[in-house]
Amino acid sequence: MSETDLEKEGDIAADFLEELLNIADLDGDIDIDVDGNRASVAIVGGDNSHLVGSDGETLDALQELTRLAVYRETGERSRIMLDIDGFRVERRKAAADAANVAIAAVNTSGEPTHLAPMNAFERKVVHDLVAAAGLASGSEGAGADRHVVISRGSGDDAE
Repeated sequence: MSETDLEKEGDIAADFLEELLNIADLDGDIDIDVDGNRASVAIVGGDNSHLVGSDGETLDALQELTRLAVYRETGERSRIMLDIDGFRVERRKAAADAANVAIAAVNTSGEPTHLAPMNAFERKVVHDLVAAAGLASGSEGAGADRHVVISRGSGDDAE
């Protein structure tokens, strides 16, 4: 997808989210960015913690609604990423910190390390860092218990 297409996705998403904020009488500014091959939109300012919800569940739902709004306008499936008040940025950092500690433990002990359960976004962050460190990772468990296992072996598959 071209950068122009991604910018268009961001604009459509921003329009949808602005309308949603207006209907709900909520404050917040919309920031649009293109990061690599993905558009990202962030709602910043105001007190929007209730839009994040418990462990980001409401944020995930809003992201899906935003993707549907983009699809409705473009006819193309969107991978747009929505963040609210830096929640995903903080979760990405926490996942990266946990991954780096586990990578060091695996390098020291040689034993596989199981991380705490994470959502798909956080697991992807971990898998990418583990691959860059030359180790292997795979996801185990189901639902809310799905987590990453990091090892020296190369037989595991990242999700």
